[in-house]
Amino acid sequence: MDHQPVDAFPPEVVEKLRTYVYRLIDPRNGETFYVGKGKGNRVFAHIRGEQGIDGDDLDNKMKRIRQIRLAGFEVAHVIHRHGMDDATAFEVESALMDAYPGLTNESGGVGGNEFGAMHALEIIREYAAEPAVFRHNAVLISVNRSAIAASSLYEATRYAWKISPAKARKADVILATVQGVIKGAFIAEEWLEATAANFPGRQTVPGRYGFNGRDAPEDIQRMYVGKRIPDEYRKRGAANPIKYAAKGG
Repeated sequence: MDHQPVDAFPPEVVEKLRTYVYRLIDPRNGETFYVGKGKGNRVFAHIRGEQGIDGDDLDNKMKRIRQIRLAGFEVAHVIHRHGMDDATAFEVESALMDAYPGLTNESGGVGGNEFGAMHALEIIREYAAEPAVFRHNAVLISVNRSAIAASSLYEATRYAWKISPAKARKADVILATVQGVIKGAFIAEEWLEATAANFPGRQTVPGRYGFNGRDAPEDIQRMYVGKRIPDEYRKRGAANPIKYAAKGG
């Protein structure tokens, strides 16, 4: 059996692979530390990607790869599923992210916040909940449960998003959603660029925005919190956690 190292797919193989989903594995402990999707030789480029990057600029994935190399090992990998179109690959990637907690991925899988791993009771609560009727112009922000666990719902909701500040400033209310259910309602008093100067204690995230605000009044809380997002606002495969809802929608 041929055990020669492989660092690229032959052209005839690339054609048959189409889009694939892969895992990067730490050979020192067998731990999966990254899940990704790609085409061609993406998996190999990812493994080699840390070369030439200064230590201060390494993300968690690249730091892990460098640690593995410094210990005298090479990153292991598995092509988990191949021959897919992009939409299917996004679903597989997201499901694997749910299955391997503690990954170094900077963002969650597409649709993971709304259609990801859930207990059966959570699913019943979600789909049995009364759909929201929007009586305000609202920004809906899908928040990851792990972000809430690390701080608070308000802190997880207000920072830092790829959002149109002009649209955001027109919103009457900011609604935090978790897996399709509205969990909190806030009033944004100002939207600012996501910089450490504007948000002390936070890291600067270029091209993103956050808000300073407060809890919405009780009557607005009762209007939205605990309601589910109407189906027309929940499209499978949508990568953007930000949605806009107009009054009367």
